[in-house]
Amino acid sequence: MPSIDFWLIFGLAGQFVFFARMVLQWVHSERQGKSIITFHFWTISMIGTVMILIYSIHRNDPVFIVGQIIALFIYWRNIVLMRRQKDNIG
Repeated sequence: MPSIDFWLIFGLAGQFVFFARMVLQWVHSERQGKSIITFHFWTISMIGTVMILIYSIHRNDPVFIVGQIIALFIYWRNIVLMRRQKDNIG
């Protein structure tokens, strides 16, 4: 019986979380009848990216490490911008 590789499961879970953000965005946009990117989209993006980044660091994969760090900054920045917008509105 093969052993279960924790890191493989963790990496796949990170990919699943990252994919789930697209499903969330798609369902929300369909309900609104227009393309909408929600605060939750960016939050889930960050969670999935952090998981993939941890997996990439464990695997010593510089390509994914650099890509995920750049993506993490972009997602974090969008969350900051959305919070500012919310504070200015109400």
